[in-house]
This record gives sequence, structure tokens and C-alpha cells, in this order.
Amino acid sequence: MSAASVISVLDDDPYVRAAINNLLESRGYVVHTFASADEFLRSSDSNGTSCVIADVQMPLMTGIDLLTQMRAHGSATPFIFITAFPDESVRVRALKAGAICFLGKPFAASDLMQCLDRALAAGHETLQ
Repeated sequence: MSAASVISVLDDDPYVRAAINNLLESRGYVVHTFASADEFLRSSDSNGTSCVIADVQMPLMTGIDLLTQMRAHGSATPFIFITAFPDESVRVRALKAGAICFLGKPFAASDLMQCLDRALAAGHETLQ
């Protein structure tokens, strides 16, 4: 893990945001949390993130729509999706859009950490 790894967590559920924030901060990551994709996009923190962990179902803009928009603007930021509704067709759509992982809630902390390791390794390869 790089000391500069900044993880952006997007979820409209404040309890999910807090839980993931606490987990990642306990592992030494810098974490920025957002209640929506729009809040993330308006933030100056959006450009410096090493990985986005986003809920699929959010008001106004879904996590997959956010990923699609960011890719259209040239961003290669790795994405991990989390969802309370782990539908297979949504999983396929998320992975086709470029997600590194797709986790159904509730998920084990170890599963999220494995996904994050993969995402950060993928992001590092993109930078080289």
C-alpha cells in the first residue's frame, strides 16, 4: 500500500460510509466520503483519488453511470462496486463498464481489502 493512496467512498447510506471509512482508515488509507456521485464530482478530491468504492444504487446518478462518465472523460481510476441488490445483470454491466470488483452487501472486510489491493495494483499499472 502506498502512503499516498486516497480512497473515495460513495454511498447514500451514512452508516455504510462510516463503516468503510473506519475500516480503511484503520489500515492506513486516506479516505474521503461522499453521499452521492454528484457530491464526489463537485469535490476537488475527485481528481486525486486512487480508487473509488461506490454503491451501485444512488439517487440522481448510479455508480455505474459515474464510472461511465469518468471513463468518457479519460479517467482510469479503479472502481469497486458495492450493492444491497447483487443482481447478476447489474454485476455484468458493472464489470463490462470497467469495475475491478462487485460486492454484495453485507460483505466481509477481507473481501473488500482483497478488491482494494487488486484495484490499487491495477491503478498503479495504468500509471506506468
